[in-house]
Amino acid sequence: MTSLLDLLAATPSLLALGEPTHGESAFLQIRNDTFMSLAEHGYRSIALESDRAAGLIADEFVRGDDAVTLDRALAEGFSHGFGAAPANRDLLLRMREWNAGRLAAERLTFHGFDAPLEIEGAPSPRRYLARVCDFLGLDRSAEIDDLIGDEARWSDTAAIWEPGRSIGRSTDAQRLRVIADDLLSKLYLQAPRRPEGWQAAFVHATSAVALLRYHAAAAAPLAQEERFARLVGVRDALMAENLLAIRAIEAHRGPTLVFAHNTHLQRHPSTMTMAGTEVSWAGAGAIIAALLNEQYAVVIGSLGASPALGIGAPAPSTYEGRLQQKSNHPGYVRASEIGPAERRTHDYRYFPLDQATIDHADAVLHIPTGVDTAVLADRILALPGVEQVVASEENGAPEGAWGDRFFHVGPDRRQPFATIVEHDVPGFDEASQLDRPGVFRLNLDLGRAEFERLFGFPPKAFEDHRDTFDFARLDTLVPHPGYALYGFGSIVMPGPQMLPEVDRLLAVAYARAADRHQRAGRRAADQQG
Repeated sequence: MTSLLDLLAATPSLLALGEPTHGESAFLQIRNDTFMSLAEHGYRSIALESDRAAGLIADEFVRGDDAVTLDRALAEGFSHGFGAAPANRDLLLRMREWNAGRLAAERLTFHGFDAPLEIEGAPSPRRYLARVCDFLGLDRSAEIDDLIGDEARWSDTAAIWEPGRSIGRSTDAQRLRVIADDLLSKLYLQAPRRPEGWQAAFVHATSAVALLRYHAAAAAPLAQEERFARLVGVRDALMAENLLAIRAIEAHRGPTLVFAHNTHLQRHPSTMTMAGTEVSWAGAGAIIAALLNEQYAVVIGSLGASPALGIGAPAPSTYEGRLQQKSNHPGYVRASEIGPAERRTHDYRYFPLDQATIDHADAVLHIPTGVDTAVLADRILALPGVEQVVASEENGAPEGAWGDRFFHVGPDRRQPFATIVEHDVPGFDEASQLDRPGVFRLNLDLGRAEFERLFGFPPKAFEDHRDTFDFARLDTLVPHPGYALYGFGSIVMPGPQMLPEVDRLLAVAYARAADRHQRAGRRAADQQG
């Protein structure tokens, strides 16, 4: 893949990498590789489209705090359900491993830059105000609890559609905004005396203010189209404010990579359709670009197909279709090199490229396709003489294996040269955590010589090295946790950037199987003769 930094005229302080849709793991997997590569070039922080206050917990794990487990970092350190994404698990682990033993100036920091809300709803500021009060040693819980009252008043999603139901402009909400502002002032006055923990308290204070701002916007008596534009605009303004604060913290340590949906990062106004109405607003990227100028660079994400999301291949005449024709593998393309084309049909799952997006971007990351079990199976079945067996009730497979795929050369079914599995085997093969939603693993018969060449030890020595491998990590060739002794290797969810290496390893495994098949054929012929 072309180096991203080679496409940029200068090193920005804030480098934005976008995705055109949520839910396609390939973008997150390539993001991880990109960020770790950028770390070698002085980048020291990453900011994701996730709640900034929650991100403090994920960062504690990244910094090596043993009090925060990986499970807690994923469950509490992300918003919007993003902690469930397997690639986000890998990101935290890779950052933590990088940080181990390094000087503070070289360590990587994790940030969220979103406000603690969704477009269609937001909680009360209670827990954020409580955290600030705890830091300041103030007891205002009775006053705050009285003003907030029932949490349901705040989290009512109908309030987003009906301004009259929103609590955002009530007397209670206005008094809470005064309290939040007062606590923020007190917090600044404590900075010279209590630097330890101050930044975390500040994030909670600004999160409380952000929520109260959003609730006030939700209560504005505007027409529906103006209302949605106002709400998404306020959210992006809060994102921009958080990004500027993050850059203020990180400025002395190095540049920051920010990863989010394209609409939050692009330089020009964003548009989307909500409830049948087209809404336009200035996204966080448009705000940041106006303030940071050349210190902000944007790489827009582009997608060909996504089996996971049910998105088919683009028409050849579209921007995505033209990019597909250039390469079968993911790659960065300088935006100025992309010529005019048609705009792809837009649905709620995917925001396609258009001329304005390209004109305002520095580069485009195009991913021809996400990778699922069917995509891998098609590559294997394209090899000559390969047959596939899919485990099912009909062929007597145990229920826990239904859907797993086994690939053979010729009629011999005893030894597959490759398998694609989606299930843990309790008590035997659980290390890859295959029971996570959407997770699968490619297994390959590499043979003793290739196994030793790749891992540095023979298959028979695997148990002495087992503890050095993370078998649940994506995009990483490791010994098979159950069959390494027989020369098998495995890769959990290989992303599209790994397909060339997957093809090479498949060729090794296939050659071994084809050789066995030919030798068996010769033996059978000799016996008949």
